[in-house]
Amino acid sequence: MLTKEKVKSFLVNQAVPILFLIIVAVGAPLSGFSLQHLTQEMTYRLARDSFVVLSLLVPIMAGMGLNFGIVLGSMAGQIGLIFITDWGIRGIPGLFIAAVLGTPIAILLGFMCGSILNKARGKEMVTSYILGFFVNGLYQFFGLFMLGPIIPITKPSMLISRGYGVRNTVDLLGVRGAIDKLIDLKIGGVSIPVATFLLIAAFCFFIVWIRKTKLGQDIRAAGQDYELARLSGIAVDRTRIISIIISTVLACYGQIILLQNLGTVNTYSSHEMTGVFAIAALLVGGATVAKASLMNVFVGVLLFHMMFVISPMAGKRLIGSAQLGEYFRVFVSYGVICIALIFHAMKERARAQKHREELMIGESSLNHGGEAR
Repeated sequence: MLTKEKVKSFLVNQAVPILFLIIVAVGAPLSGFSLQHLTQEMTYRLARDSFVVLSLLVPIMAGMGLNFGIVLGSMAGQIGLIFITDWGIRGIPGLFIAAVLGTPIAILLGFMCGSILNKARGKEMVTSYILGFFVNGLYQFFGLFMLGPIIPITKPSMLISRGYGVRNTVDLLGVRGAIDKLIDLKIGGVSIPVATFLLIAAFCFFIVWIRKTKLGQDIRAAGQDYELARLSGIAVDRTRIISIIISTVLACYGQIILLQNLGTVNTYSSHEMTGVFAIAALLVGGATVAKASLMNVFVGVLLFHMMFVISPMAGKRLIGSAQLGEYFRVFVSYGVICIALIFHAMKERARAQKHREELMIGESSLNHGGEAR
């Protein structure tokens, strides 16, 4: 039976998705897009972005919060795509080799990230965010100064005019839509990339399966109570590193899926917004810093990207400026993350205060008991 308290709790917990649902409901008619166009856009965006967002679930389960370090995995995937483009490997074999090349890089970066986050326990999110900037500097040094003079690039068209360093944009003509078009089903004029959705479904089954394994139970135990898990004999630091490695490797694959859909790599910027947009989408779906589910992923991707599609045209029709719609969606991306972090801090403070009060009550009871005796 619904009570006032339950309704209030639901509205508070689901405030962000409800707000976005209202924005979408108001903005969709204003945008002037047809239902078929919006359905096609959402189908492609759901296929393109879900894999990256799913890679955030394992660190949340481990109690490490929102992993801004998924940009490290994105860089690894882009390195693989740059090499297969230079070598002229096309289609599914090209994407497979890109994933093979990116995997060891993602594992190495994931291990480094996990090890550093273990030293910054309790501050994992801000640490992973800053770590992304640090590794981005190394990645840009690699792309601008190592590719060409040290690591050979055979296609001059991929290099900057000075003769070394990869151009800002790399065209992925050889692998564009390779997964999306592998099994292309059309229903009511809407093209559905079945193969991409099968990969996403396999990832979902992997998440469900890993939760039932010994590793998954260790990850959940570490996320619920670090000290208790450690006292129970779980190698908590090792488990946390493994969870970050899994997230980083899956982000590598997710970035490859995303970029084969887009058909181009912005060499020095494609990865930069991956973490922000993926985290914003997850939070829009109703997830929190401490808890997220598969449903949060798909609801978030749909609502967040629907806002992305409709906001420029809705802004143009409403106030005559599509540019304002662009600013609005970027503002919302950061705003959602900010609000989620504020709510998380408030809940943590309330929980700590409640714990202190319980300890004080316990001590008071012991004192009174001693006086009575």
